[in-house]
Amino acid sequence: MPRKKIFSWDKAKKPMLLLAPMAGYTDSAFRQIVKKLAPETICITELISADGIKYKGEKTLEFLDHTESEKPFIVQLFGKRPAFFREAIESVEKMGADGIDINMGCPARKVIGSMHGSALLTKPELAEEIARTCVESTKLPVSVKMRIGFKNYDERHFLDFIKRLEQTGIKALTIHGRTTAQGFSGQATWEPIYLAKKHLRIPVIGNGDITSAEIAKERLKDLDGIMVGRATFGNPWIMAEISSALRNKKYTPPQSLKEKIPLILEHSRLAIESKDRRGLLEMRKHLSVYIKGFQHAGEFRSRLVQVESMKDIEKIFREIDTEFC
Repeated sequence: MPRKKIFSWDKAKKPMLLLAPMAGYTDSAFRQIVKKLAPETICITELISADGIKYKGEKTLEFLDHTESEKPFIVQLFGKRPAFFREAIESVEKMGADGIDINMGCPARKVIGSMHGSALLTKPELAEEIARTCVESTKLPVSVKMRIGFKNYDERHFLDFIKRLEQTGIKALTIHGRTTAQGFSGQATWEPIYLAKKHLRIPVIGNGDITSAEIAKERLKDLDGIMVGRATFGNPWIMAEISSALRNKKYTPPQSLKEKIPLILEHSRLAIESKDRRGLLEMRKHLSVYIKGFQHAGEFRSRLVQVESMKDIEKIFREIDTEFC
């Protein structure tokens, strides 16, 4: 019987390419699509509540569904109670996780309002305790995703914070180049990320405004990897472009909607098979973005956001293919 391959941030092939954890988007179906296009990608789950896992919330546990094709399976947890993280990790390990990522970067109001996500940037001692608890609770590699600051970027506070995290024993750090106050507005600042790399021994991954393979190569510099998020909406092919570019290879993505339709339908089928009607409802937003830029997008978008079955999706794209492609 072959030995289980153990994931390690140190041994992962550099430069690494990661799919960012995005609530409502990076579910198992989307991760499978990304891995099909760019197998080297390390996918992170949607942010999952440590509290929800502890209390065995049915919907929360569904976020842990995955397939072997998505490996390594890195589970991102958020919360504020160290003990809850410990209990959540026990459950996550049993479900086949290959790594734990702690969310200290989500800027959503409902998340930070509960002192979760990037609100932990304002509580260094608590953030350190959570990280240390996670490290001591598992043999799986623990990583953290954070932002460069809460209200603003303060270099002294930033360096103190990341060094505290490294000392807990985490194995990698991903940094989004915006503050919590910025949300996703303005431009990401990468200088603090490069500064972190100079001060830390663990792998450092940069995140923020990676919208093309060219930008990914420019931003990489001496970092260990790049994480891509919103640019994948409606365009998972960008992961294959970036993966190839980081390895000095060429990848030509599909140029027409006609060429994209088979993958769009595969994504739809995976979403519906894994989550039934909820998968269908969540797929609607993906479908509307997939046709962005298509000359007749407006004509079909209103229909795609109201589909009620896989047959509806197939019918609409068959019509698009026959009449406009």
